[in-house]
Order: sequence, then structure tokens, then C-alpha cells
Amino acid sequence: METLAPGARIVARDAEWLVKSTSRTPNGSVVIEVVGVSDFIKGRTARFVKELEQDLEVLDPENTNLVPDNTSGYRNSLLFLEAHLRQTAPTDTNLYIGHEAAMDVLPYQLDPTLKALSMPRQRLLIADAVGLGKTLEAGILVAELMRRGRAKRILVVTTKSMLTQFQKEFWVRFTIPLVRLDSVGIQRIRSRIPTNHNPFHYYDKAIVSVDTLKQDREYRTYIEQAEWDVIVIDEAHNVARRGRGSSASLRSKLADRLASRSDSLIMLSATPHDGRAESFASLMNMLDPTAIANESNYTKEDIRDLYVRRFKKDVVGQLLKKFPERQVLALETNASVEEEEAFEILNNLKLAGIDAKASTGKLFKTTLLKAMLSSPMACLETVRNRIKRVKKTDDQHLNTDIAELRALESALETIDDRNFSKYQKLLQLISTTEAGGFAWKGTDPKDRIVIFTERLETMRFLRESLKRDLKLKEEAIATLDGGMPDVELMEIIEKFGNEKSPLRLVVATDVASEGINLHYFSHRLIHFDIPWSLMALQQRNGRVDRYGQEQQPQIRYLLTRSNNKKVDEAERIVSVLVRKDEQAIKNIGDPSVFMGVFDVDKEVEVTSAAIEAIEQGETAESFDARLQPDKKTEDDDNWFANVFGDEPEVSEEPQAQAAMQKMPSLFPDDYHYTLAALGAVDEENPLQLRSFEEELLIELTMPNELRSRFERLPREIQPASNQALRLSGDRNKVMRELEESRKSEERWPSIQYLWELHPIVDWLNDRGITLFGRHQAPVIVLPQLMTNEVVFVMLGIIPNRRGQPLVNKWVSVVFQNQKVKHIEDFEETLRRTEFDRESIPNQMLPVDEKLLNLRGLAVTEAEKKMLEELKKFEHEIDIQLQEQLNRLDKLKGQHYQQLKLRFADGTPLVEQKKSKEERRIEQIFNEYWHWVEDSMTTEPAPYIKIIAVLQGGTV
Repeated sequence: METLAPGARIVARDAEWLVKSTSRTPNGSVVIEVVGVSDFIKGRTARFVKELEQDLEVLDPENTNLVPDNTSGYRNSLLFLEAHLRQTAPTDTNLYIGHEAAMDVLPYQLDPTLKALSMPRQRLLIADAVGLGKTLEAGILVAELMRRGRAKRILVVTTKSMLTQFQKEFWVRFTIPLVRLDSVGIQRIRSRIPTNHNPFHYYDKAIVSVDTLKQDREYRTYIEQAEWDVIVIDEAHNVARRGRGSSASLRSKLADRLASRSDSLIMLSATPHDGRAESFASLMNMLDPTAIANESNYTKEDIRDLYVRRFKKDVVGQLLKKFPERQVLALETNASVEEEEAFEILNNLKLAGIDAKASTGKLFKTTLLKAMLSSPMACLETVRNRIKRVKKTDDQHLNTDIAELRALESALETIDDRNFSKYQKLLQLISTTEAGGFAWKGTDPKDRIVIFTERLETMRFLRESLKRDLKLKEEAIATLDGGMPDVELMEIIEKFGNEKSPLRLVVATDVASEGINLHYFSHRLIHFDIPWSLMALQQRNGRVDRYGQEQQPQIRYLLTRSNNKKVDEAERIVSVLVRKDEQAIKNIGDPSVFMGVFDVDKEVEVTSAAIEAIEQGETAESFDARLQPDKKTEDDDNWFANVFGDEPEVSEEPQAQAAMQKMPSLFPDDYHYTLAALGAVDEENPLQLRSFEEELLIELTMPNELRSRFERLPREIQPASNQALRLSGDRNKVMRELEESRKSEERWPSIQYLWELHPIVDWLNDRGITLFGRHQAPVIVLPQLMTNEVVFVMLGIIPNRRGQPLVNKWVSVVFQNQKVKHIEDFEETLRRTEFDRESIPNQMLPVDEKLLNLRGLAVTEAEKKMLEELKKFEHEIDIQLQEQLNRLDKLKGQHYQQLKLRFADGTPLVEQKKSKEERRIEQIFNEYWHWVEDSMTTEPAPYIKIIAVLQGGTV
């Protein structure tokens, strides 16, 4: 069979089809995605397995039928040409579409895409700091992959609190239609498809919560069996293997399996490691299983191509308008008499039985202090729960401990909202202007407050007390915690970001501190208690202090000072974390370097140990002195400082502009192309269509053919049956509409971004390439051409073994007096004729028979040109291919060297394990080797297609 590549026309099942893409199944079969060209299947999409289609034939370009175009101004010919241009994938490393998304792109946000496109495989960890826009950076990369025809099937895995936000960002800014498979979405699918069908085959683009997959074994199996072009794993630190020597969690195992099910893998995390080389290696191995031979000992050189990491300080010059510098105040209050009594009892606790076997940093007494520094209510709940647990053991040795806890319980019961000093300070902070207060009334929908606490009981107390004391209506205050169902969690987040919603104040536990946007109508954040972890502190602040915040973030910390010296020293130690976080933001970037343990729970242990050491003389000053970023720890010897210590990859405006390119087009923009293409549809089947030139706006009632395409797209993007689809090619208007949607009852903008990736443009492209019949190309008579001049416009494709184009080239074979004059790039033809800028008079002339004799010559010349291109390309690609193969050989040797060291003991059991590991290494390298060869090795002959013929007068 001749070369099969995107753009090829084939005959299968007695009909003509155009190849859109090819891919391989796990067993090596070639799957061909096509769109119908013949009249009875025109515009229909289908998939064929090449090996099962006995009569499949690639059409010979020399036999292309040249036909006239009887539409005014050669409209159909121009649409036919444009559709082919738009389905021609870029094959270089420049940017063609991502930077045009509906967002104010900053140069640094293009760097992950530029890095990924320069790699053989787009597999990358985007590890930028909290709030720098990792979701948008992922969207830019996915958009570029879609434009290249390498992202038909996309899966996003995120946390349940991020589902709607991620889905909306990808749709509104990039028109990437992810179907949200939350708990409700999964139930809906179960009712729509047969029970034995895989739902992840039903939807090409989906977003799912990692928590849902953990809980639903059936769906976990389904997702592991599906193949994807691109997988995005958000908050990827959650799927890393944590701690040295630790076994993989269910999340980690799931991510490991998914990593092998896609060509491209994009991971996002602001906190990508726990300070252990093994943990970070688990993520790197998902991206490239060949890169690291020894997970405990590898270098920056082994992994430098697999990640991008920048901090706010690295890009501050670009962020001035989109990231105002925050204002931070720590507000202290003196403990009340009742609180002092509770502090005194707590400080004198012995808990000899309960804490007998507790390790440093994990004393129950410390847990009680931590709860008390949150609220007496949280401490009381903790005391009562422990008393219940201890009594169930019926251990007489713990009676003294119970008595101590009963005394503390009695003291805590005397504290209510009136003598809870920190709560009274909170009311003052919210309601007055004293000491950095907000003077907040709760009437302005654009001025909302986020309050964070670690404890559920504190959250519940704050909700009820603030509702009463601030005279808030039921719907004006809400809580967010990790135990909430995903749908309810997303509902509250959506309401908080909607101006019409009456919600004004959210009290959240740390479930809301990871990833979600709370900054649209809030710039005020209050830490009612301070987490004993710098990483947790950073995540909390990032909810309002992030890219896109238009007002100065107002961040407040509440601290309780006590007359009890040890309790007061504990709060002073906690306040050190506040200062360290600010120091990191301004000078260092990563606050986790201060403690050097790179894990929230371990940071809490470090702080707890310091507080427990107060008895031995630990102070806030000594704790502060120990938390220095240049201090080396015994375990990692400052390993991550070495890995991430280079100058960060940050593009400025000139570099970004140089990478931005445009594919050739016959239309000034997407709006005018869409309008012209809809005009052609309207002639065939009248449409309900309105257009507004000044706004680049189109309103269209979807015809059935288009509506059927939308059936498998998210319900949220589909207009109601009686409403029009509203599209705008003005990205600023789309961004304004997004802002407006937050001010109205509409949760999703009513105007969709009209650009190359919108599903309607994809539909019109498919229609455009079928405007002429089976194996036909139109002839256009151009007054701009000389008499007896003929130009054959040809598309040449050099695909790899997987059918993906490595070189796409549009060439024009120019004839004069029926002899080949020269070959030029199609862009040059456009430049000298300008037929894309002026209307072309159509005299409805018949096709000159002499043109048929030129087809073979044109194809031969185009083949010569493409073979020259092939030779140049192979010279470049052979060097890259050899580099890749040499790299794999070297890495494989390192893996076997490490294997030899690990299994030096030659006992039968060890030999058995060694043999198993050898098989795993062989499989990893064989799979990667085959992928490299299939992806970087060209097919021997280029594919040539005649797209159109331009004729100047008589031949």
C-alpha cells in the first residue's frame, strides 16, 4: 500500500474518505480516523482498522479529476483550500495557536510549551510556584498539540475541588471540551451506555477526580484500559511515592499505569517533591521510565529536560500588573482569663500513659496545644474524643490521664465566643478599621472574605458565630471541607466566584488551599489559625495571591499571646513561619527550603518537635536561626538545591515574539472564515444565522448535523434547544464575557471563543474538504496570472512510521506554455497573486482538457521537491535519532549496572528477583526504543496530493 498520512484520500467500502489521523493500538494495528467525501457519507467521521480493510486503496494523485467551481467568487474552492490548510499540522517547534488563547499571555507562560515541543515526546512536569498559572500553561501546550493533530483524546486527572474550575478554564480560554466525570457525571454515563462498554472510549476528552477513581474500582479499571494522546495530572505531588522506601499508594499506582497509556504526559505541581530523591524520581519515571537508573542517586543532567520550575521572584517583572504585591499583617490578642486557666492546665499535663510511647513531634499534649491554638472548641472536641477512646480500652493505668483530661475539659467548657479572645479579635478585624481592619459590611459582592482553619470544629464554630454576630443571611456564609461530596464542593466554589451569588464569606479547611481560584471577588484572606507547615501556608495564600488578582491581597494572621511562658513561646515559634513565608516570597521563591523536609506532615513534625523542646530551652529565636535555606540536612545534602539551583527558564517578550508564527491562510481571521463557510452551509440547508462584523460575533441556531457533534461534548457548553450558539473571534470580548458571567446567574459565559480549535471550526473544516467530489480538485481562473500560466497547488507530506507528519509542505508547481517553469512555496504564490485578498471573478468556464496532461508532470515535480526535503530532513533527524539511540544504550547500561549492585547476593531468591527486574528493564527500553524509531523514522516515499489548480487565461 502507498503512504498513508493525514490528508491522504482513500477508498474503503466503496466510498471515498479523507484521512485525518492515524494511530496504533496496543497490539500494533493501525487505526485510521477518516471523514467521508462521497455524497452518501459526506462529512461523517469513522475509524477503520487498516489490517481489516481488504479493499482499502490510497488514491493516485495523477488521476485527480480537475473540476470547475460554479460558485460565485470561487467560494467553494477557497473554502476547500482553507480547510486543507487548517488541517495541515505544523511540524516545527514554534508556537502557532497557544499564545492566541483567550487570556493575557505573559512570556514566561509560553516556556513549558516551547520546551515540550523541542522534545521528541511531550512529557513534562510544570512545577511553577503557587499562583503563576500552571493550568493556563498546560492549556497552551495542549492547544499546540491539538493543532498538530496529536491531542484528539485527552484525559485530565485532578482533585475533586478542581473539576469545574479546570474544565471551565480549558473550555472558555482554549475551547477544549472536557466532559466532567464527577459522581453525577458517572451516574449519567451509566444510564446512557451499555454496562460492558468503557465510558472512556465513549468520550474523547474527559476530566475526572483522582478521588473518584480511588473509590470506584470499576472505573479505575476502565480508565487504565483506555488509550490517550495526552494525559494531564494536576496536583501531581499527590501521586508521587512519598518517603524513602515507602510503597506506592493507590494514587501513585494509578498514575503509574496511566503514564504508559499516552504519548504526551503533562504533570502540574507547585510542590513536586518531599525532599527525598526517591519521591521526585517516581514522578520523573512516569515521564520517562528510562531516565533514572538509581532512584536514590541521580543528577540534574539525567532529568533536566523533564521539568520547568520558576518562582514569583523569577518572573516578578512580568507580573506587576497581574500580581499586585500583597500586604501581610500578624495581629495579636491577649488570652482571656478563662483561656489562661485552660493554657495553664494544658501546660501542666503529664499524660504519662498516653504519651509513654509517642515519638518526638507526635505527643498528644502537643496535639492538644495545636487544637487549642486553633480554638478552645477544637481542643474540647479533641479532649472528649480521646477520653472516649481511652475509656473503651478499660486500662486502669490511664485513669490518671483521664483525670487530667477531665480537668482540661472543665476549663475549656467555660470558654465561649464572648471570652474567646481570638474570635473577638476576628470580629474587630472584619468590622472595624483598627489595626489593619477591613471595615467589612458584606454588602459589596466584589469584596468577599476567605477564612482558613485547620480544624473542622473551629470551622463549624466560626460559621455559626459569624453568621450571628455579623448578621449574615444563611446563603451569605458557607464552609468548605474535604468530607463534602464533589458536586457540593464545586457548587460552593462556583458561587463564591459569581458576583450575583449572595455568598460573601467562606470558612475553609485546607481542602480549599490546593489549586482552586478564590481571587475573582476576594482579596482578603484571614488565617484564623496558622498551619505548622510553610508549604500549607503557601498553598492557603495562593488562593487569593495569584495570577489574575487585580487588587492588593490583604492577608491577616491571628495570634494569641499568653502569660504562660511556654504556651506563649509556642505561639511565637509558630509566628516564625509567617516571617519565613514572606522572606521566601521576596527573596528565595520556595518556602519549603527553610525546613528542608518538603512535605506538609513532616514540616508539622519539625514545628511540633521545636515546641516540645521548649522545656529544654528552645525559643522562637533559636528556631528561626535553624531555619536557613543554606543549611544542609543529613539525608539529602541539599540535593534539591543543586537540582533546581540553575537560572530558571524565563522568556522575555523578544524571545516569545520570535517563537510566534502563523500558518498560511486565505482569510483574514477565524471569524471571516467561519462566516464564509456557514454561508456555504446556508445555501445547502438554510440556517438561522446572524453576524455582527464590528464585534466579530456570530449567532447560530445549530443545525442537526452540528448538534449531533455536540452530543458527546460537555452539557455545560451546549446552548438550550431554543437558544442560539454565540461565537466571537475577539478574544478580549470573550475575556470580558468571562468576567461578566461571574456577575450574572450564568455560570458559563454565553459567548464562546471562535478560533481554530472550536468544535464548529472543526466541523466546517470537515465539510470544507468534502465540497468537491470523489478524488476531485477545483480549477480557479486567476486574472493575476499570465496567459498560459498554470499553477498546481500541491500538498506534500513525509510521515513517520506511525502515520504522523514529520514534514508538511505546500508547494506550487508553476507551468508556462505547458512546460515546468519552476517550483515555489505556496506562500510565495499567495504573495505574488494576492488571490486571498481580492475577490475573484468567476466566468464559469469549463476545465481546459490540456490541464489533465500536466497532472503527471506536476506530481513528479512535487515528488522531486519532497524527496529533496526528505533528504534534508533525514540528515537532521538521523543525527537526533542516533543521539536518542545512544542515550538509550547508555541509560540501559546504567540500569543494568545498578541491577548488578542491588542483587549482588547470588541466592536463588535474589536471582529470581533479579531476573524479574531484568525483564522489566528490557520491556521498558524495548517499548521506548520502538517508539523512538517509529516516531523519528520516515516512510520511504512522500505522499503527494493535488489540492487545486490556478490558471491564467488559456493554457
